[in-house]
Amino acid sequence: MNYKVTAEDALKQLMEQSELPFTVMMKQGSMTIEYFAPKEIDTQTQHKQDEIYIVITGHSTFYRYGERIPCKKNDVLFVPAGMDHHFENFSNDFAVWVIFYGPNGGEGKNISP
Repeated sequence: MNYKVTAEDALKQLMEQSELPFTVMMKQGSMTIEYFAPKEIDTQTQHKQDEIYIVITGHSTFYRYGERIPCKKNDVLFVPAGMDHHFENFSNDFAVWVIFYGPNGGEGKNISP
């Protein structure tokens, strides 16, 4: 397993391996770290695990459970498992680290938006 990756490494891997907007960069136990760079439309669906987004470059509007908030480079966003979310109106250079962790269904109970 890699113990260090850069956004440049991740972008290179993304461009070489797939037409998907994400690539897995690290995996250990329940934790997975992905590089995610959507183009035009973010087609994400709800996820089974809790997740954290860290904005690497660019800016966007983040939709989370009916709420829309602006986000930009260096912002950190949390989404509990099973919550509807996606990015809207993102810049051409928009990219995030996505960290999935914990059990299916998430670690918390009755998490409110």
